Amino acid sequence: MKIHNTLTGKLEEFIPLTKNHVGMYHCGPTVYDTAHIGNFRTFIMNDIVRRVFEYNNYHVMQVMNVTDIDDKTIRRSRDEHKSLQELTRYYENLFLKDIESVHILPPHKLLRATDHINEIIDMISLLLEKDIAYQSNDGIYFSIGKSKSYGSLAGISPESLFKSQDRVTNDEYDKENPRDFALWKFHTPEDGDVAWDALFGRGRPGWSIECSAMAIKALGPTLDIHTGGSDLIFPHHTNEIAQSEGATDKPFVRYWIHGGFMNVDDVKMSKSKGNFLKLADLEKNSISPIAFRYWLLTAHYRSQINFTKDAVSAAQNALIKLMGFIVDSPAGGNIRKDYTAKFTEAINNDFNMPQAVALTWELVHDTHISPADKRATIIDFDRVFGLGLSELATPVEAEIPPEVQALVDAREEVRLAKDFAKSDALRKEIESRGFTVKDTPEGPIVKKIHSHDEHTHCC
Repeated sequence: MKIHNTLTGKLEEFIPLTKNHVGMYHCGPTVYDTAHIGNFRTFIMNDIVRRVFEYNNYHVMQVMNVTDIDDKTIRRSRDEHKSLQELTRYYENLFLKDIESVHILPPHKLLRATDHINEIIDMISLLLEKDIAYQSNDGIYFSIGKSKSYGSLAGISPESLFKSQDRVTNDEYDKENPRDFALWKFHTPEDGDVAWDALFGRGRPGWSIECSAMAIKALGPTLDIHTGGSDLIFPHHTNEIAQSEGATDKPFVRYWIHGGFMNVDDVKMSKSKGNFLKLADLEKNSISPIAFRYWLLTAHYRSQINFTKDAVSAAQNALIKLMGFIVDSPAGGNIRKDYTAKFTEAINNDFNMPQAVALTWELVHDTHISPADKRATIIDFDRVFGLGLSELATPVEAEIPPEVQALVDAREEVRLAKDFAKSDALRKEIESRGFTVKDTPEGPIVKKIHSHDEHTHCC
């Protein structure tokens, strides 16, 4: 397997710390609001990485954190007059439902920052003892000037480290000049009752130290893989490396994987611009969460992508055709090793999902292979894709809702009148509601496309 390592900027052969085992850590949600579709691009990338390793018969330990204490969660809980736990557990549960809807496998360990305060305090104490951290009037700070490799992940030059001696208290900042960052923030009235006792002062952790403490507790001082969105390279992941390696004197992560940005209609997503989309917004526009996942598979995880309704609707139509092929194909076929060899070559080359998707359609159109063998092979591919195709094994008769039947009847009228533009439009509407329609001399045949949601279990 070859992985593009952000730390070196190169495509590297993956060599695990322990043979046939891989430990990976993913930066999860900050549970102060519902995650948006840009977040889910990263979360689906994480899921694909796990699935590829499992397809290659690795024993995977997948760890994801939940940030349930930081500036945003405290501010939101205060604004809504709720306890921190009440707010964060609510959004954590919404997140778990959302990842289920896009077929993300539940991580083996889902860790909350508030459950690891002792580990965080111990790491800060060690950094203070080693004189890499220091106490100020408002908290404990990491001294970036004492970190040998600070900024290497983000390509920050050592000279820039000394342009400013300022400190930054904000958990998330975007500045050209790196500054000492907060490991621990002493309690203020704005924090309310969100505080813990420590020998160096009552307070609560900064954002970056939480991930270091949780990752090392779960996976040891050196991780095989750490992932996240490109926006986390600086400062979050840069700070993670500095404090982790400062505490352990060992390399923190061997392979860093970062996903590209997502724009919406060629514009950066933001609430002020009204293009801040969530999974529920897609469903309101008749786009299924699994169609969104399929669309993401058609772009390389490191590329910048542009969400448009037309693009994702086209992906949904392609997915419906693929589902229809699976439903109409007989069971009992054999997995084609010639195709699985090509598939493995694609996914093992830096998780090249676009190539793997193209190979799937090449297989669909291969006239030398039986439909049963095609079906068996594509369902094998879906162990990585995660589209739930195995549950479309055989058509199942289902009751057709009255509104869908009305659409079918209306379509049949315009089709017989040879108004094919209206006929195609009505077909798309029927498909968006989870049904396929097939024209026969005896009349239209309607089948339900069964969703994965009916068979999955909550995380």
